[in-house]
Amino acid sequence: MSSNNLFDNITEEQINQWNYLYENSIKHFNYPVILQAEVVHGFKRGSRELGIPTANMSMEQLGSTGENLDTGIYYGWTKLKGQIYPAVCSIGWNPYYKNEKKTIEVHLLTTLEDFYGENITTLLCGYLRQEANFKSLDELIACIHSDILHTKKFLNELPASYYSISDNWKQIERSN
Repeated sequence: MSSNNLFDNITEEQINQWNYLYENSIKHFNYPVILQAEVVHGFKRGSRELGIPTANMSMEQLGSTGENLDTGIYYGWTKLKGQIYPAVCSIGWNPYYKNEKKTIEVHLLTTLEDFYGENITTLLCGYLRQEANFKSLDELIACIHSDILHTKKFLNELPASYYSISDNWKQIERSN
């Protein structure tokens, strides 16, 4: 199931209600934060409950880099099997679900088959907002959709010079 189908019933008003979360939070990084790890099984809520599949990065492999990152929602790019995709990344405790361990979950803005066990590299290009709790699953889904819209906007606004930082990322196509 494509995550876009679930967003068909989300209104602009539902998305705009989360604008306050981004006020004074958005940061565009001068240099990206680079994360590289294997995709591991998570709680399976992204696909099943939210309709928004995520690639859970191995916290064990990320070590102190993952543990030391500020919690929140980030935007960036992810490389999987040689292909590069725009991505939204959630780092933290997922307050709605009351997680007891920190996770790094990347949602690629495309529909793909399972890729557990694959290595991915994610460039975090900026910070959107802090983690937030929600009263309902519908509120959480609407806010994630807002995160996705902000991600698309900011990735399209990044200057071409940003991508010259690493030769591995020069091939990014900004036609999403």
